Amino acid sequence: MDASIFANLGLGLQTAASAVNLAYCLFGVVMGTAIGVLPGLGPVATIAMLLPVTFGLPPVSALIMLAGIFYGAQYGGSTTAILINLPGESSSVVTALDGHEMAKQGRAGKALATAALASFFAGTVTTVLIALFSPPLAEIALKFGPAEYFSLMVLGLVASVVLAHGSLLHAIGMIVFGLLLGIVGTDVNANVARYTFGVPELLDGINFVVVAMGVFGLGEIISNLEKEGERSLLVKKVTGLMLARDELKAIAAPALRGTALGSILGILPGGGAMLSSFAAYALEKKVSRNAKNFGKGAIEGVAAPEAANNAGAQSSFIPMLTLGIPSNPVMALMIGAMIMQGIQPGPSVMTEQPALFWGLVASMWIGNLMLVVLNLPLIGLWVRMVSVPYHFLFPAIMVFCAIGVFSLANTTFDIYFMAVFGLAGYLFRKLECEPAPMLLGFILGPMMEEFLRRTLLLSKGNPLVLVSRPISATMLAIAALAMLTVLLPALRKKREEVFVEDD
Repeated sequence: MDASIFANLGLGLQTAASAVNLAYCLFGVVMGTAIGVLPGLGPVATIAMLLPVTFGLPPVSALIMLAGIFYGAQYGGSTTAILINLPGESSSVVTALDGHEMAKQGRAGKALATAALASFFAGTVTTVLIALFSPPLAEIALKFGPAEYFSLMVLGLVASVVLAHGSLLHAIGMIVFGLLLGIVGTDVNANVARYTFGVPELLDGINFVVVAMGVFGLGEIISNLEKEGERSLLVKKVTGLMLARDELKAIAAPALRGTALGSILGILPGGGAMLSSFAAYALEKKVSRNAKNFGKGAIEGVAAPEAANNAGAQSSFIPMLTLGIPSNPVMALMIGAMIMQGIQPGPSVMTEQPALFWGLVASMWIGNLMLVVLNLPLIGLWVRMVSVPYHFLFPAIMVFCAIGVFSLANTTFDIYFMAVFGLAGYLFRKLECEPAPMLLGFILGPMMEEFLRRTLLLSKGNPLVLVSRPISATMLAIAALAMLTVLLPALRKKREEVFVEDD
């Protein structure tokens, strides 16, 4: 192992362990756990709402807090999945299959302890992987030119289509819609207004916070109000959190396999925590000697997906930190936070702002440790939070959204625009159109346009440069192959079944 890794991690620990950054890390993981426990809010909406707050924070503190919310939500989502069979996070859907059955059998404490320990193990391992693989990946990325970056972004968008759920046509349509939203405003090169329809507030483009908060925040609120039902708690007080030696032995291999699978799938655009948890459960059901008990309270069925979703959540930071490419909507918001702080995402972050990069990496391990130390003793608090009716929560959430959006530019236009995107987000869910590809297209669209322009400028207008450069040609070939794969009739019907184990 390169000795510089230890020096860099030392710098990261020194940065992350400052009193201010520890406080923001603690706030982030507690907030993340809370919004994971409360079904229907989620880290995307919460981070979108908190983005205006990060304006006045130091960059490293802001990113540490937002990252804590993201991986903290993976912990919190398992609590409601186990206790009331209502996953607080989409990545915790699989955990409910065996976790809730364990709760029915009076083993809720053991299920929660398994989820916490598997998540901590996965978080620790993935933090080490980020530290090991980010520097060489960033060195490669520093050699990228405009053509390679354009091809990389095309690959990212195609991958988000391939891995999206539901209709292929819907996924492509959402990508195109996001790309169109991204070009609204004034063309910086030609100084010409594009798609503003005479509205002066659109000359500077559409703020991605407004889009994210509307689609993921208000849209989610409307959807949850429509389907709110009674939540029945199986247990009022959770006990028996200590795992026996044979139980620890039973969860060790599943947690290790889940961590490995989640670390790989989390890097893929559109993959992340949810795909990792589904894939880990399917894998564990295949290899486990206890497969017949899966769905009936198998402790392995909790350990594997919980390790995988936490590993997937954290490994998604690798392409964001090293390439400046978001692999999911949360990473897109993290990139937005960096841009608002005046930081250009990409491989230069590691060399130009090492304290920020390594401080964020080190904070992930500290945050995971905080989650284990806090979550198990505070189970009683999370249990009480679950019982709060959603119709008491949504007015406060909406007010917070409105205040956050208004603070962006001190204009009511953004509030009205957020309401429009909130309605659009609700319609997307009704039409079964996944909004995540739209946000990725919205973030990557302007960047793709800029890199394509630079490529054509340097090549004197010759587009063949995209396929004449080896790295660029390879990424475009992979994108074309992936698109061709999903267009095959056999896979086009239900691509999500690839990751679901048949009974």
